[in-house]
Amino acid sequence: MTEELRNQMKGIRLTKKEKIIAEFVLDHFAEACFITSTDMAKRLHVSDSSVIRFARTLGYSGFMDFQRSIRKTYTDRINSLSENITVPSERLKLSIGKLDQNSIVESYFSNILKNIKTLISANDIQAFEQASDTLISSHHKYILASRANSGTGDMLLLLLKHMLPNVHETSYPALNVIDHLSDITENDCLIAISFPRYSEMDLLAAQMAYDAGAKRLLLTDKASSPLAQYATQLLTISVDSNTFFNSYVSVVFACELLCSFISRKVGYSNEDKLKKIDKYLSKVGLF
Repeated sequence: MTEELRNQMKGIRLTKKEKIIAEFVLDHFAEACFITSTDMAKRLHVSDSSVIRFARTLGYSGFMDFQRSIRKTYTDRINSLSENITVPSERLKLSIGKLDQNSIVESYFSNILKNIKTLISANDIQAFEQASDTLISSHHKYILASRANSGTGDMLLLLLKHMLPNVHETSYPALNVIDHLSDITENDCLIAISFPRYSEMDLLAAQMAYDAGAKRLLLTDKASSPLAQYATQLLTISVDSNTFFNSYVSVVFACELLCSFISRKVGYSNEDKLKKIDKYLSKVGLF
């Protein structure tokens, strides 16, 4: 995936700082497709202008132009056959052969392990560090999850509610997601969970957050998914399955891992809140 970029850099004289930037892009190609020039500069301890000059040295008009190019390369390569089949009836036909090869338990377990390993290899520690920092620093946190994604969204809502203030779901029956996001601002964050089959309403909600200047953290299966064009931060998670439905075990794993990072950062700051919740829940038979 990075060979084209390596070849592009051949014969170009890079400064010491530009070489540092080049090494980061080559070693963290997926992250470089979505990180801002400012965040990249902070992480590498260089100036924002150095990142922009690096892009221009390679022949691009600026960092945004450079990022569009490498993002296209990334999205063109990342898709697999199973991920491209989103219609349940078609996935069922494909899965029948898989289930015949091994026992269902062994096949299912192997598939889950593969998805989790893919998650870890595609998203480094820094990606979870940045995602947790985004959620902690945002004023309001809106969770966007529809249809089969809503189960994971509800679990994430529960965990975040116990650690952070102003966490909101966007799936009340009386209101649609557009109603919920009508007050979103640049100080807020949209946490979108989007896996096949994708929702047009979710796409519109992501655009709404984009237009408001809010941060957009997306959990999805690939960088070419519809909502990725609006993401400021992206966690890619394989939900490949040995049957017609998505496997969400890896998504739950990612959500719990993200919440573990947040819990470590907030420390004991939510202790009083947890004690208050426990005080009243114990009165209704939850122990």
